[in-house]
Amino acid sequence: MADIIATNETILVVGGGISGMTAALEAAEYGKQIILVEKNPSVGGRVSQLYKYFPKLCHPTCGQEINQRRIKANPNIRMMTMTEVTSVSGEEGNYSVTLTSQPRYVNENCTACGDCGDVVEAEFDDDYNYGLGKRKGVYLPHKMAYPQRYVLDPQIVGTPDATKAAEACKYGAIDLDMQEETNTITVGAIIWATGWKPYDANKIQPYGYDRIQNVITSVEFERLSDPHGPTGGKILRPSDGKEAKDIAFIQCAGSRDQNYLKHCSRICCMASLKQTTYVRERYGDEGKASIYYIDIRAIDRIDDFYQKVQADENVHFIKSKVANIVEDKASGNPVLRGVDTEGYNRYENPHELVVLAVGMEPSVPAGDFPVTVKVNEHGFIEQDESNGAIFAAGCSADALDVNRAVQSATASALRAIQVVNRVAGTEG
Repeated sequence: MADIIATNETILVVGGGISGMTAALEAAEYGKQIILVEKNPSVGGRVSQLYKYFPKLCHPTCGQEINQRRIKANPNIRMMTMTEVTSVSGEEGNYSVTLTSQPRYVNENCTACGDCGDVVEAEFDDDYNYGLGKRKGVYLPHKMAYPQRYVLDPQIVGTPDATKAAEACKYGAIDLDMQEETNTITVGAIIWATGWKPYDANKIQPYGYDRIQNVITSVEFERLSDPHGPTGGKILRPSDGKEAKDIAFIQCAGSRDQNYLKHCSRICCMASLKQTTYVRERYGDEGKASIYYIDIRAIDRIDDFYQKVQADENVHFIKSKVANIVEDKASGNPVLRGVDTEGYNRYENPHELVVLAVGMEPSVPAGDFPVTVKVNEHGFIEQDESNGAIFAAGCSADALDVNRAVQSATASALRAIQVVNRVAGTEG
């Protein structure tokens, strides 16, 4: 890897999701030098795993393609994938940051032709599809991956598969001698945009995610519904591979609960409303969706979308916090038990598939930051003077939808620009 040129007028952006990309682009297009690091093999983050955005139901590839094109065209951005921040020291305007990069084992000669993947036999769970499918030991992370370059899984290094992959490549792109690399750089400000992760549904014992096959999470359902996903867009039950046409969505699964996540993640209601349209899109009048909810949090223009979903006669709303889920052994159907709090009627409702609308929590736990920052009780980074020139963007700062995450990232870029302007003595 070539030496990384950075000064205290450089801005480091940690995380290459929608927030990190936005912050990097806003600052770079202002004229600042940016180093954008992402721990995964490609940028895009969780947004790249969506089938559609709400409320317009457009595909994320639209916004992603535009951002990727802007990054490619901007010489002020140095992008480093498979790279993490391992230590930070210093102060506002003068931070020393250690970056550790894992080997991709595929160099820039790669044309993404796929010949290497064709000859490799080893398969592993596909993280991009939340483990719902398999990927080869040499793989392109996903269709819109940027950089558009294959990755060789370190688990096959030293095996015949790795040798076959190298021999199959006509461009000499497979480099099995790549090693982990460490660089220490100086930057003036840091934008922390490491995003969010879905709450662990295994912890919600009454809902049986860990023992009932046909209980899945909202992020898994998103991948199942995508035509480019592991099932080609078919909504298949994990237990028997049959198409599920009667689907229950449980809101606040583990959220707003003292036992799990105390906070509201703000996106879950809208995500489930959106996902009911996938059922209708796939199965027409045969598709039925039931939403079990405490309350629906939809405001402003989002409420219009809510009204449209409410008007669909195949979507049913049950005001209830589901007490527990059991499995009907004969059919494999999950059976939801609880009380309808509008009529106070007890129910035991079977459905072919249950989707848990799990909440958002920060990707980096409070104790794992490589530098001391102030976080709130939920683990999100607060805007505080004690953080110096380390600014949280997007879901590192709060549970946000895409639109608000982009706004947050733009604000963080402005704060970072002001710091490096002061360093350069050009402010005012």
